[in-house]
Amino acid sequence: MCGIVGIVGQSPVNQAIYDALTNLQHRGQDAAGIMTEHEGQLHLRKSNGLVRDVFQQNHMLRLRGNLGIGHVRYPTAGSASLSEAQPFYVNSPYGICLAHNGNLINAEELKRLLLESDRRHLNTGSDSEVLLNVFAHELGRLSGDGLTPDAILGAVEAVHRRCSGGYAVVAMIIGFGLVAFRDPHGIRPLVLGSRKTAQGPERIVASESVALDALGFELDRDVMPGEAVFIDTKGVVHRREYRNGATYSPCIFEFVYFARPDSVIDRLSVYKTRLRMGESLAAKILRLRPEHDIDVVIPIPDTSRTAAVQVAHELGVKYREGFIKNRYIGRTFIMPGQDERRASVRRKLNAIDLEFADKNVLLVDDSIVRGTTSQQIIAMAREAGAAKVYFASAAPPVRYPNVYGIDMPAASELVANGRSVEEIQEIIGADWLVYQDLDDLVQAVRHESATIEAFDTSCFSGEYVTGDVSQAYLDRLEVARADATRAKRDARVLREERDGRGDDDAMQAAGGL
Repeated sequence: MCGIVGIVGQSPVNQAIYDALTNLQHRGQDAAGIMTEHEGQLHLRKSNGLVRDVFQQNHMLRLRGNLGIGHVRYPTAGSASLSEAQPFYVNSPYGICLAHNGNLINAEELKRLLLESDRRHLNTGSDSEVLLNVFAHELGRLSGDGLTPDAILGAVEAVHRRCSGGYAVVAMIIGFGLVAFRDPHGIRPLVLGSRKTAQGPERIVASESVALDALGFELDRDVMPGEAVFIDTKGVVHRREYRNGATYSPCIFEFVYFARPDSVIDRLSVYKTRLRMGESLAAKILRLRPEHDIDVVIPIPDTSRTAAVQVAHELGVKYREGFIKNRYIGRTFIMPGQDERRASVRRKLNAIDLEFADKNVLLVDDSIVRGTTSQQIIAMAREAGAAKVYFASAAPPVRYPNVYGIDMPAASELVANGRSVEEIQEIIGADWLVYQDLDDLVQAVRHESATIEAFDTSCFSGEYVTGDVSQAYLDRLEVARADATRAKRDARVLREERDGRGDDDAMQAAGGL
């Protein structure tokens, strides 16, 4: 999962893009990048790390211009290479830079066609670079008589015909303006906003509305599935929509976990959807255990808080904050390796013993993915003195890979894959485990003001909305992920051995050995 933003301003946009990325930091903590354009010249800064660490004052001063895009990233295939930090750039035609959130299903086929037929070179293994080159090729093909809004929108339409998967994109064409588009199913989110200035209108596109709020932009609407939006340097908006029979099916996991609760995406308040998740989860608990002995409801910070408050209210029991979070440790789900996730849990959370001592505790989390975090948190609750530890997931069992841009491509890593609820309960060490039902989750997220036809629920149901995710594709992903994990582990071992030798050599030189 990644966060993207693009701004067409009447004054320098570097600070606004920085602030927007800070508000999207929850979507990726591996790398960050900003690219701006000023008088036909591009200015770029990108590196691994958090937004606050990547951009220092000297970098910001060099990011000149009234037009720019930004990106925060976490790797969806195990790689954390600086070479794959975004935005990406190609100089033909016109000069285009692009930032992307999502994942292309047919990336390997597109790579082959780009090399063999389109005669375009790729520098990385990123599907974002693939998408950029597909767009660049189609734009060059359609703009033979000069670049026009119709040619730009037509190039995006061609991208939709060639690319399959979940994607939201912002791109910048030097000297012309900003392009934004979303896959025909609307799997990944993208919103459009504006604000008025004395110099004229300013426009913004971003992954979530929360990026607009702090900057004083008004949320105009969502970029619709299959829609292409071109905003010229004067702020004039041109649009075209391409659906080709695709259903409007945003990823439901955005509402479960990824999106910030103060965001509105696809005309749905994330906060209200999570309240309704808590209501339906509590209703299931009361159906299964009307005479429950729960003393207190405690959330796993932070994403589950909204649902947990409502669970406690519906059950008529106390809600307490039993875990204190160290906010300087990243979100464990989006850390690139299992070792990092496992090691970070106890550094990240600390239990308040008096909230657990001799109590029957219901822990509420947004979801259970790999189970490692849940297992350790339950152990912490017992160490803090809990008499019994019950566990409730506001989402159904995650049994299948998500292939549209969320880092869970290997079924073997999912604790619920091929296991019953009772087996999962035993693995994580809970006295009782309850999951949200999928129908209840869909009903909790759905709202009458939204025009959504369905949701992508693939990680729960195994049904992929693009219709082209085969078992062979999933098997290839699992092998690639395993190879990446081994390579990363081997690199860490070599680094540790090298560092160990360096310490010994230094001590010997100082007479310490």
